[in-house]
Amino acid sequence: MHDPAIDGTQPAPLETLPAPLEMRPKVGLSLFWRTFFLLALLLVGCTVAWLQTFRSLEYEPRAIQTAHQLASLVNLTRAALVYSDSIARVSLIKTLADQEGVRILPREPVDTYEPFTSDALDERITEELVARLGAGTTVASSVNGEPGLWVGFVIDGDAYWLLVDPTRFSRVGGRTWLIWLIIAAALSLAGAAVIAGLINRPLKKLSFAASRVRDGDFAASRLDERTVTNEIREVNIGFNRMAEQLAKIEQDRAVMLAGISHDLRTPLARLRLETEMSVSDETARAHMAADITQLDAIIDKFLDYARPDHVELSPVSLREVVDLCTYAVQEQQDIRVKVDIPENLKVMADDVELARVVSNLLENARRYGKTPQTGVATVTMVARARETSVLLRVRDYGQGVPPDVLANLTKPFFRGDTARTEATGAGLGLSIVDKTIQRMGGEFTLSNASSGGLAAHIKLQRAR
Repeated sequence: MHDPAIDGTQPAPLETLPAPLEMRPKVGLSLFWRTFFLLALLLVGCTVAWLQTFRSLEYEPRAIQTAHQLASLVNLTRAALVYSDSIARVSLIKTLADQEGVRILPREPVDTYEPFTSDALDERITEELVARLGAGTTVASSVNGEPGLWVGFVIDGDAYWLLVDPTRFSRVGGRTWLIWLIIAAALSLAGAAVIAGLINRPLKKLSFAASRVRDGDFAASRLDERTVTNEIREVNIGFNRMAEQLAKIEQDRAVMLAGISHDLRTPLARLRLETEMSVSDETARAHMAADITQLDAIIDKFLDYARPDHVELSPVSLREVVDLCTYAVQEQQDIRVKVDIPENLKVMADDVELARVVSNLLENARRYGKTPQTGVATVTMVARARETSVLLRVRDYGQGVPPDVLANLTKPFFRGDTARTEATGAGLGLSIVDKTIQRMGGEFTLSNASSGGLAAHIKLQRAR
């Protein structure tokens, strides 16, 4: 059945298949993630802007409030010390230290201190205290190495330090801001995920239903017509009506195909019988019989092309299907086939549809792919497995086709007459192959081989 020595030409390795059949990386985001990222960006940006605005607006009122409290404490302490005698003053200082956490210390000329100006808020508090208590006021963050909130003031020419616990006037720190930001961002992202899910859910259902309609499964494509959202409800109703009309059209087409098959073949059979019985001229009878056979083949092509798009896929041995198809042509003198396909290679396909594809390709090569020197169509069939797919190449060694005609060969009723001879039939052979491969979830492309001839490339899902 397979001639290993067709013309001494070894088929090119399958790694040289054109790029369209290789696995293409699919770049892009789903609608859910795109909506989620846009909402998340908006919410996080708004949260950060709110925090920055809050911090900016916090400085002025907090600085004034803190300076007012400190100034009041200093004024009260100064008034208490001024109007108390020396014995009561000592008791007052001790009471302030024990009960209020306020220490009064004499200020020495040798005291060293750090100004209370670590950030913009500290500077603003210092300015406000100086404005309220007078030009001689000093505000420090540490005195003689002891940290705290120190306020220097003068009573009757004597200088004092007032030490206040800084936690009494603490502001919101960076860690608190960070915690607030994390909580706000987490809530924003959770809300964005919920909103994106609500937006994406009806579109995802619509996408699934459309894919079922595309595969011919109209019963599984019905959408909910009682959804709350008006726009989604209208879309679902319109889609369901469209699916119902397509189902009816598909049913009518099946009935029409059955009618064509019966109504046309019956008179053709009568014509063949009349020809055999009534035409005495043997040559005329042979031509008429050939015309009737060609008409019958054209009807088969039309029926094949108009088959329903939905097929049931199952694991199929590619080698067995190819062997069955090549066995049917092994006795023909004008075609020779060489097969290089592993025995255990299986694909997800319909065995009848796949056999129809291989037979059409062999018939196309037999008609149009004859080697000019020998007048015989030499065909090589090579298949190789990838991780998730199988690549099959069917190549002849004929004249090929011009590049501008190549893209049109899979169009219905197109025949490359300028490049190939014997252009008989309806021009549906390669169209049927392309459509059948697509029905089985595969890809089909044509290219001119580098050493001459036309190469058909088929990519199917590999069966595990």
